[in-house]
Amino acid sequence: MPQETVLVIDDEPHIRRVVRNALANEVGKVVEAATGASGIDLAAAERPALIVLDLALPDMDGVEVCREIRKWSSAPIVVLSARYSDQEKVLLLDAGADDYLTKPFSTIELQARVRAHLRRTRATPLASTDGPIAIGALSIDLAKPAVLRDGTAVHLTRTEWDLLRELLRHAGRTQTHRQLYSAVWGKAHGDAQQNLRVHIRSLRRKLEQDAVRPKLIVTEPGVGYRLES
Repeated sequence: MPQETVLVIDDEPHIRRVVRNALANEVGKVVEAATGASGIDLAAAERPALIVLDLALPDMDGVEVCREIRKWSSAPIVVLSARYSDQEKVLLLDAGADDYLTKPFSTIELQARVRAHLRRTRATPLASTDGPIAIGALSIDLAKPAVLRDGTAVHLTRTEWDLLRELLRHAGRTQTHRQLYSAVWGKAHGDAQQNLRVHIRSLRRKLEQDAVRPKLIVTEPGVGYRLES
């Protein structure tokens, strides 16, 4: 059995029990907290491999808990929430969450998402490799920089390189329009969605096998983009 620890932060005992039972065979240990403050303390003490976080906590908003933990932990945070608007999803991702499930949720889906996030944390981050990164027919060398598609050199603009580097750095995790816009353009204001749409379209034409049905750079409608590794 895997030895990772998962932390569940939720004030409802029956939700904690459901999550604990669902993950019993997926991880080595599940620890629980009923408040945001105790959850932050447990996260610091246990250093869990993944955190399941409810937004509706009795002492503080789950978004604030997410922001606080994200200051010093890179563990994936899966949020449980009864809220499901695009604006809420963007707020969560901007606060540092990696994923979200709306209540009521399927335990099978929870298990699958937890497995996927733990697989990514076990893998070596793509952007930290010294040599070229191979993704399908692509070979990407961030150090040179250079990219080959089926052995043929592909020219990218400076902005396209910056955008690809940022997507690689967070491979497997959705980046919001605002996060990408701030990282690549260094701006907090402006039409993030329109600027990104233009450059993402260009990147897809150059990198995807089928730009109309992209499999590498995936759109999360109303939220942002994710690079699938």
